[in-house]
Amino acid sequence: MNFQDNPEEAAFRAEVRDFIKNELPASAKDSDLFERGMYRGAFERLKDVRQKLAGRGWIAPAWPKEYGGAGLSVMQQFIMNEEFAENRVPPVGGMGVSMVGPTLIVHGNEEQKKEHLGRILSGEVQWCQGFSEPGSGSDLASLQTRAVRDGDDFVINGQKIWTSGAQYAHWMFMMARTDPDAPKHKGISYFLVDMKAPGVSVRPLTNLASQDMFNEVFFEDVRVPAKNLVGELNRGWYIGTTTLDFERSSIGSAVGIRLQLDELVKYAKEHEGDGTSRTGYMTSLKTELADRYVEANVSRLMSYRVVTMQAKGMIPNHEASMTKLFASELAQRIARTGVKVLGLYGQLYGEGAPMRGRYESSYMTSLASTIAGGTSEIQRNIIATRGLGLPRD
Repeated sequence: MNFQDNPEEAAFRAEVRDFIKNELPASAKDSDLFERGMYRGAFERLKDVRQKLAGRGWIAPAWPKEYGGAGLSVMQQFIMNEEFAENRVPPVGGMGVSMVGPTLIVHGNEEQKKEHLGRILSGEVQWCQGFSEPGSGSDLASLQTRAVRDGDDFVINGQKIWTSGAQYAHWMFMMARTDPDAPKHKGISYFLVDMKAPGVSVRPLTNLASQDMFNEVFFEDVRVPAKNLVGELNRGWYIGTTTLDFERSSIGSAVGIRLQLDELVKYAKEHEGDGTSRTGYMTSLKTELADRYVEANVSRLMSYRVVTMQAKGMIPNHEASMTKLFASELAQRIARTGVKVLGLYGQLYGEGAPMRGRYESSYMTSLASTIAGGTSEIQRNIIATRGLGLPRD
């Protein structure tokens, strides 16, 4: 890996830094939104940021310029994401920019692109993903939600689960079974569904931290116009798993972990011996903090490895799984260390608590980090079979 920017990359990094320093308001550098995600009014709070980014095509940096993106290279995307993360600037595109937009650019027809791409960039429409089902998580191809053709519509019945932000979304991109007699990968189609359509109901799922991040979504005779079918009938699996040339190094996560740890170490030093930190009489915690800091830098190096491969035209496979696995388990270890540092104060939540109660919340929410986006078990299987060449169990 080359850790130095070439002249063009250095110039672009300087441009990004200058933009953050001189054009983004202080409200854009929001640690809560950066670390906890953006739901419930956050998009409105970042409206000015969105407008400034849109002027440069940076809301969708990987999209072609003809569709309102910036057409940035893999390394330029990486640099922009890295600098934004260092300054705690949260992404404003959501799933519309990162998932359904690119899918429509590749597989959608002109009518679908015209209807949806502009509204994704403007932020007026938010999207959620309808893939997982109660009995189809790791084995997604076994999904059972049905879509049956009826004249100019498809009628959808079934259920989705773990649907992030569904209670705030205007539209869903989803996969449903359209040919129950075909092999499971070949009878699935890809649809765009209006979340306000009759028969769609959303039930939030409250997690351990009393947050409604995930949802169940139910479909009861929901009529979806046939024009909202993306690509060919029964080819939705291949559309849904399309690999696009995006910067997927998770550098934002790696930088976020290090920034969080920096704040924890700073807090421990400032409060040593005052009763709100246990580092004064638990020397072992200092060693634990050092371990976390080493791991945070390892996570960043893993991100560098992924983007280096992509910049060379290679496709990271088990390397990306290693990065995801390590970062998600590290997030849990840092949350655990944070609670230890704060002692009994680590059980408090709210603005008046030490460190604003961050570790009471992160200790509970980090539980999902090794489940969402592919479980640790799935990642280890990928690493074992595709990385180490071990036989399937």
